[in-house]
Amino acid sequence: MKQLLVRVLGLTVLALVPTQVLAMEFSIVGPRAAGMGGAGVAVTTDSLATYWNPAGLAMTQTVDIRMQVTAQGVARNGAVDTFRNIEDCSSCAPADAQTYATQINGQSASVNGSAGLYIKGHAGNHAFGFNISDVAWAGSYPNQPFQATGATVTGQLAMRGLEARQAVFSYAYAFADKTFSIGVSGKLIQGAAYTGLATLTNGQDVTLSDHFGEAKISTGFGIDVGALYKPTDWLRLGVVAKDLTSPTFDAPNGEQFKISPQYRGGVAVNPYSSLTITFDGDILSNSTLVPNVKSQVLSLGAEQTLFSDLLSLRLGAYKNVADAASNVTPTAGFGLRIFAFQMDFGAGYDFKEGGVLGSGSLSLTF
Repeated sequence: MKQLLVRVLGLTVLALVPTQVLAMEFSIVGPRAAGMGGAGVAVTTDSLATYWNPAGLAMTQTVDIRMQVTAQGVARNGAVDTFRNIEDCSSCAPADAQTYATQINGQSASVNGSAGLYIKGHAGNHAFGFNISDVAWAGSYPNQPFQATGATVTGQLAMRGLEARQAVFSYAYAFADKTFSIGVSGKLIQGAAYTGLATLTNGQDVTLSDHFGEAKISTGFGIDVGALYKPTDWLRLGVVAKDLTSPTFDAPNGEQFKISPQYRGGVAVNPYSSLTITFDGDILSNSTLVPNVKSQVLSLGAEQTLFSDLLSLRLGAYKNVADAASNVTPTAGFGLRIFAFQMDFGAGYDFKEGGVLGSGSLSLTF
């Protein structure tokens, strides 16, 4: 009886101990937005509106079929250089070993990416969208402080990752001759959560992705809602609230990864018909898979179309204003249209930290 009571009390205590819940940042999806600094809430009206703002689906009467892939890497406080220095330093001087250990203890890195098939259709003022896509996030940071002992540097990196494998169904409706539209998306999500540890010692090559381990699979449901307002031909205002249901997924180490609600707004101005200038911003900061690192990205971009929209040229920049280690990252991109077929590419590069953004898509629009 005494042993049973002890077990019950132990289980009760474990149930009362809160598990750590980690959340995700807003991701840039698609090359048009990537080329314009990550701005897409007020300007996306093709099938990628199923991600950016479902209300945009109803602002144009087109059928759009699109495949895209996007990847982004973010390094903080020189993480890429320090990681390479530790790997390359097979016989460090003691002073260098201490410098590398001190540096890496204040550094981290994140990656996110997406890929999928996106489809849009319409019926009058009604519009419909669907996508099958994968949006993924990962983060790496020192789990235990790195130590320098003589010429040896050693420590442990923690890694966390989440894939949101999702089927998304969107509906939008436009009012008053497409002056205003609202939209909603429902998302069935299979979450694949990863956790892992990697020991890093100077002079040894380490592939971090090899240490993620097996994924833990769970499911969730998300809801996005958005609105788009076009009071004149030259001005558009958009807002989107994503993942209002806060879908949460179990991780192998007992943590939980949550896609918290994300709120983002955007404005687009057309000084003349072929030029678009757009600005997006996260209304609130978002958590990430790296502890104590927040994300609140501001994006600014422009697009100039030429030769009756056959060629589109894009420039932009973005910055995470919630992360003191973040730099302004410039971006650029282009699109080429041949009848109904279009291909688009966008990229960005952080010249100080070596962070990168790249995206490409192929589409048919009728």
